[in-house]
Formats: sequence, structure tokens, C-alpha cells
Amino acid sequence: MLQDFIYFLYAVKTPFSIRRALPDDGEAVMALIRELAVYEKAEGEVLVTAEELRIHAFGAKPYVEILVAEAEESIAGAALFYEKYSTWKGPALHLEDLIVAEKYRGGGIGAALLEEVLRIGSERNCRRVYWQVLDWNEPALRFYKRYNALFDSDWVNVCVELDQYTKQ
Repeated sequence: MLQDFIYFLYAVKTPFSIRRALPDDGEAVMALIRELAVYEKAEGEVLVTAEELRIHAFGAKPYVEILVAEAEESIAGAALFYEKYSTWKGPALHLEDLIVAEKYRGGGIGAALLEEVLRIGSERNCRRVYWQVLDWNEPALRFYKRYNALFDSDWVNVCVELDQYTKQ
């Protein structure tokens, strides 16, 4: 069971805690998602609403789990992840997004969120935690290299937009 952790790391500018998201955190998490979309030059791509996120994370069949970082009585960061299965490797987690509000970057929040996701994966006997990063996002690439992350250039991301799907 996840406990609230308070991180007072040497580099931390602002004390913060990591906890599981609550249904009422939806709007704050959506604000982070929109901030990330702007950073990634894809603000028009966000289709999910705060209400949908609440259902997807806390409904009868959750699709995603969310950790949040609280600082100064607000949501300063979030990690959205879910379980997946590799036919070759077995159970795994997929880290969909790791987001830290711009004003809190560089203070240890991203590291604490990632380390908590890695801890949860280990606790669940997962062999891997997967995620994606844009090839131009140098700060994120440097950050993930600190964790000895493996960067795979052999696989191509593939997706079918179901609202545009037509059988050939």
C-alpha cells in the first residue's frame, strides 16, 4: 500500500509529498496534462476531459493509475501509469506520462514520481517499466539516462485512430 512520502532532498527547493491521486484531483491533473501538451507542441491533441479522467482512473474498470506530487498545497506533478503484459518479458508497467509543473522542475519531484512508479513495478513483480520520450526533449532524455534507461530505436510507434478506422 502506498504511503505518503515527504521528500526533503538536498536539491529540493520546495518540500513536497507523493500520494495516490484522489477523484477530486482531476482538474489539477488535467491542468498538468494541458501544460505538457503545450510544451510538446500538441495542445490541440488533448481530447480527454477531467470527468473522463476521473472515470478512467476511479471508475468500475480503471484504465490508469495516478500518483501526484503536492507542494505548497497544490498539485505540482503527476505520474500516470498502467499495467501491461509483454509476451516475451511478462508483467510490466507503462508510464504514460511523468509531468512536473514548470515552476517546480529541477526540485526532485520528477525523480520522486519516477522512483515511486519503479518501486510499484518492482512490488508487483514486473520485469520492466516502459515509457516513451520525444527525441527532441533533451531535458527528459538527460533525466532518464540517469536511471540507465534503455533507448530503443528499433521499434516504430503504431496507432489506429478508431474514429477514423475503416476496414480495407
